[in-house]
Amino acid sequence: MTAREGDVVDEQSRHTRWLLVVALIVQFMVALDMSVVNVALPDMRSDLGFTPQGLLWVVNAYALAFGGLLMLGGRLADLLGSRVILTAGLVLFGAASLAGGLAWSPGGLIAARAVQGIGAAALAPVAFALIALAFPAGPARSRALGLWGMAGAAGGAVGVLAGGVLTDAAGWRAVMLVNVPIVGFALVGAVRSGLRGGAARSGARLDVAGALLATAGTTLLVLGLVRTSTDAWGSARTLGTLGAAVLLLIAFVVVELRTRTPLLRPGLLTGRPVLTANLFCLLLSSGQFAAFYFVSLYMQQVLDYGPTAAGIAFLPFSAGVVAGSIVATRTVASLGTGRLLALGGFLAALGLAGFAATARADGGFLYSILGPSLVCSIGIGMCFVPLGTAATTDVAPDETGMASGLLNSARQVGGSLGLAVLVTVAARVTGDGGRPADLAAGYSAAFWVCAGLLAVAALVALVLLPGRGRTAAAGAPETIPEAAPVAGPENSQKNLRGTVDPAGSRSTQG
Repeated sequence: MTAREGDVVDEQSRHTRWLLVVALIVQFMVALDMSVVNVALPDMRSDLGFTPQGLLWVVNAYALAFGGLLMLGGRLADLLGSRVILTAGLVLFGAASLAGGLAWSPGGLIAARAVQGIGAAALAPVAFALIALAFPAGPARSRALGLWGMAGAAGGAVGVLAGGVLTDAAGWRAVMLVNVPIVGFALVGAVRSGLRGGAARSGARLDVAGALLATAGTTLLVLGLVRTSTDAWGSARTLGTLGAAVLLLIAFVVVELRTRTPLLRPGLLTGRPVLTANLFCLLLSSGQFAAFYFVSLYMQQVLDYGPTAAGIAFLPFSAGVVAGSIVATRTVASLGTGRLLALGGFLAALGLAGFAATARADGGFLYSILGPSLVCSIGIGMCFVPLGTAATTDVAPDETGMASGLLNSARQVGGSLGLAVLVTVAARVTGDGGRPADLAAGYSAAFWVCAGLLAVAALVALVLLPGRGRTAAAGAPETIPEAAPVAGPENSQKNLRGTVDPAGSRSTQG
């Protein structure tokens, strides 16, 4: 290798490292924002004069914009280039965070949260696609996907802890303003990475009809699910909203089957790895997000933890995710995606069963929180690498954003669906009782269902990806990739002291 060739390789390697840094910052920030706000909700209510129902929209406005626009955000990255969508998403997210931190009315804060959700819908698919396109299949991508999973877990755990600390020390505005310097660092990293892909793809056309139907259908689906916090499942509003969502999504499928430039190419889901990844992600998020929510309630309403103490108690979970991701990185080539997904899913289900068995009024940190947290988190951490590998298997470079948007949509919809359903399960078991023993019984029932969902996810992986699966490339020799043009537990821990009714029914949705 000549000196000039060595300089080129070093430059490519530097760009690739910065691309990874940007992807991890974005993943960390999106996960952080989904958990950091919840702790500050009571202070927001008292300072800005929110009504109880209005306060819900501080969380719901973000969830609706984020969930409804994920597919569109991923596809726009394919069509317009990653640099454009990444930069626009970061600027939008940072500006909305600043506006939210300076808001002086309920409407202003809710609007800022909605714009944050729009920015996050652009950023989450790009963060995943940066890794999928910048790193070739093999050890390099496995390590990057492991770090991606760790960044999400760290963001969620830091968000819960930082939300309590920042609110106590500097007030609720700090939890909004904390995103501004993170966005600034991500923008610097994007420049340092030499990220290309700013020009629109030749002949590229946006599937406008598909985009409108997907956005409206997904938004109504998420809206119908978050409304179950105030409207019964059988109410006319809930059934009407969910029914309209189903009709719009059916129309979306019909349009995608007929258009020449679809927002979501139907054939993408005919690949067994991609189909498995999305089904697994839907089930995983349905159980995982709800479990985090109930663990937070159990610690605060039954064990009487404060916000900061609850945040600290979640830290071992993040450590377990890191450990599980390291294990997955080192074993994915030998075990294969199917076996590793199944093993991680069963281990996570075992940890959730541990929560269910030990969630009692006289529970303690060591056996009711720490033990189940470590088992569950190691299992979840083992899922990120094979999940990311399966989701991008046989996906063309110009459809990576499409695949990423689909996976993120499965995660968001799964989380909303699981939380909505399991809140109902817990409430029925709890009944009208507000005693710690009654609450613990309701949470225990929800944990058992969460464990069942994770077990089903593991079975899906075993059935659809038998044996080693398609991981031959995982053993390929690592190369230094060129900085390519590139097309998001995210953590849903809910720390909601002061915003949950005595029976433990949900009053916020993330």
